[in-house]
Amino acid sequence: MSITLLITVILFLIILLLTIIYLLRKNRITIKYAIFWIFTLALAFIALIIPNFLKNLSKLLGFELESNMVLCLFIAILLFITIALTVMITDQKKRIIVLTQEIGIIKMKQEAGKK
Repeated sequence: MSITLLITVILFLIILLLTIIYLLRKNRITIKYAIFWIFTLALAFIALIIPNFLKNLSKLLGFELESNMVLCLFIAILLFITIALTVMITDQKKRIIVLTQEIGIIKMKQEAGKK
């Protein structure tokens, strides 16, 4: 990997880390998701600083090119994120249904008390 590309990727990782920290401080992201992203960034940084790490890992896993392995890894990460978001949305939908039912019961009790 050329030194220019290495520096560019490291700068990109630092910008992502700073973005995650900013979102965490503004309460726009929860700590458990921030830890996931920081862990992912740390792994990416380690893969960059260890010489031939991606090349050796891709050969070990049976990939012809490192880029194919990285692309496959990114697709897998995106699938896990999609599943996690689907679970969160489902949980929120259930909570909304329960809250709507509870509000309906409270309104019925208030109307019954007025009569």
